[in-house]
Amino acid sequence: MNVRLTDLFNRRYAALPAVTDVTDQPDDWGTVGQTRTILLADGGRLRETLTDVERPHGFAYLLDGIEGPLRHFVHTIDGAWTITPHDGGARIGWAWTFYPKASPARLTTSVIGRMWNGYADRALIQLEAILARD
Repeated sequence: MNVRLTDLFNRRYAALPAVTDVTDQPDDWGTVGQTRTILLADGGRLRETLTDVERPHGFAYLLDGIEGPLRHFVHTIDGAWTITPHDGGARIGWAWTFYPKASPARLTTSVIGRMWNGYADRALIQLEAILARD
């Protein structure tokens, strides 16, 4: 199943904007080294590069080339999704690491982290709803 980012991140959470589009994505998305551009509702954009793919167990990525308001605070973000069998279904994990820019941006890292947790929680609820209807 291929879930679109615009379906997962379809609403703003605090200062983190919705994803409005994904461009430059190869038709065969899913190979290490591939990149795509994520467009945000606040006019920002991010480049996502796949850094590890282990189907069906998960994948990892790097977000860089950050434009928009987040660029003042975050240099890059590493993320990883994991999928493990659990009680006849699957348990989905999502971990990420922010690499902040030099201070004073470092002072805002905990605030951005709390916002990202809410943003991620909302996306995981969306993912559960999408998977339940398919």
